[in-house]
Amino acid sequence: MRTGIDVAEAQRTVLAAARALPPETLALTGVAGRVLAAPIRSGRTLPPADCSAMDGYAVREADVGAASASSPVSLAVAYEVPAGGRAPRALGEGEAARIFTGAPLPEGADTVVRQEDAEATADRVEIRTSPRCRDHVRLAGEDVREGDLVLGPGTVLGPGHIGMLASLGRTLVPVHRRPRVAILSGGDELVDPDHDVSGGRIVASNAYSLAAQCEEAGALPTNLGIARDTAEDLERMLRAGLDADLLVSSAGVSVGDHDHVRPVLEKLGCVLDFWGVKMKPGHPVAFGRFPDGRGPLVFGLPGNPVSAMVTFEQFVRPVLLRMGGRERVLRPTVRATLSEGLTKAPGRLHFVRVGLERDGHAIVATPTGNQSSGVLRSMTLAQGLLVFPADASEIAAGAAVDVQLLDLEWLGHADAP
Repeated sequence: MRTGIDVAEAQRTVLAAARALPPETLALTGVAGRVLAAPIRSGRTLPPADCSAMDGYAVREADVGAASASSPVSLAVAYEVPAGGRAPRALGEGEAARIFTGAPLPEGADTVVRQEDAEATADRVEIRTSPRCRDHVRLAGEDVREGDLVLGPGTVLGPGHIGMLASLGRTLVPVHRRPRVAILSGGDELVDPDHDVSGGRIVASNAYSLAAQCEEAGALPTNLGIARDTAEDLERMLRAGLDADLLVSSAGVSVGDHDHVRPVLEKLGCVLDFWGVKMKPGHPVAFGRFPDGRGPLVFGLPGNPVSAMVTFEQFVRPVLLRMGGRERVLRPTVRATLSEGLTKAPGRLHFVRVGLERDGHAIVATPTGNQSSGVLRSMTLAQGLLVFPADASEIAAGAAVDVQLLDLEWLGHADAP
């Protein structure tokens, strides 16, 4: 087991162990936000035939090429082609067909004149513009052709993709299964939110924040409850989570007398890859797995609430996204200007919670205040995590910094490009 590794090495380790989960087939109405697990090829040509893009008149360019507002061309209206209908015969010389959006173009016609560029009189129509061939015509196959690869594996399905699948008649869709995550809290001092907090008791808030982070990453969390500070109780509750895809324990991974997670996991057969990452907050984080994939990937996260959330962001979230089939699994990073100077001792990478705001085209990052790992409010105020490099001891006010975006909506609300 490695100890005291850096953040990048820890991320490489956990992602190397993560695999996309097997696919499941779901109804089209239930796949928004899911990741496609197989290629989708078209079994149809769309549109299936040349069709009108406007309400108007299907005509032959040869008949109306000289038409203008001052010298309109009069054509006989031979018939009407409604959307979903079909022309009864080919269009002849000197004829027009009343046509509606989406209706197939009659044989012989090669363009459509918008109804606002024509004037109907009884069974005739005057064309007051000179259209070009294929004006206002949707060509057969201009969307997709039969056999085309339309969507590739790894596509995160949004509204446009789902509409496309519906157009192709794909009512059942193969998507990667959502990861199941078992979350365990540990400590005699912990109680549920509605219990008495007198006498030094602490609400087990980590279970709720971690579950919300799981859901935001597309996973299905289960709260196993609170394990007391005995190896026996911890083993009993850890066993309850062994059928999950991921097991996350909050607290009990440090070096105190009551930190039983590591020895209990080893007893259960979990092999720890690393313990301790050179970062703040969140140094005492552990990662392990069961040989031959016989059990879940296991994360032991620190007990302090900010440490638990930040280590989840760096290591657990990317693994969940990879399990769910996503290719891009790390938070986007923006370049910002630091509003006030920061100092630290070199040796550990620090993740500083910051708020973000716009100053013209620049992004300004401001620390959220007290950066203690127990100040959970700092996470509620943060739009991002400023990356304070491990070997640095100072960042001056006005310096350019990298910030991992936690609040992706901030970009839109801040009128970002």
